[in-house]
Amino acid sequence: MRGRKSEAWAKWRGLVAEQNLSGQSVAVFCRERGLKSGQFFAWKKRLREAEAPRFVAVEMAPAWEAKHAAASQNAAIEVRLSRGRSILVEPGFDAMHLRALLSVLEAEA
Repeated sequence: MRGRKSEAWAKWRGLVAEQNLSGQSVAVFCRERGLKSGQFFAWKKRLREAEAPRFVAVEMAPAWEAKHAAASQNAAIEVRLSRGRSILVEPGFDAMHLRALLSVLEAEA
């Protein structure tokens, strides 16, 4: 039974990746392949939730150190990604641009 589950997950992971790369809408992609779009969306959500980090560690610096660091770094925020990568986000960033960038970087992980 475990083998069938693994095969299903692999199949849907591949289909979701293929749809993302195709540039097609989910409706068109599913219609061309004889898939139900509701089932596709359910698997897409299941895969996203399974791959999402459950816990992210946050280290807090002492208050005086944090104030000094914020002043010297112009209040930038460091976002740490998988595989030791990180992004420095400056004040005034474009949220949509950051979301798109994170999506691309995390998809490569």
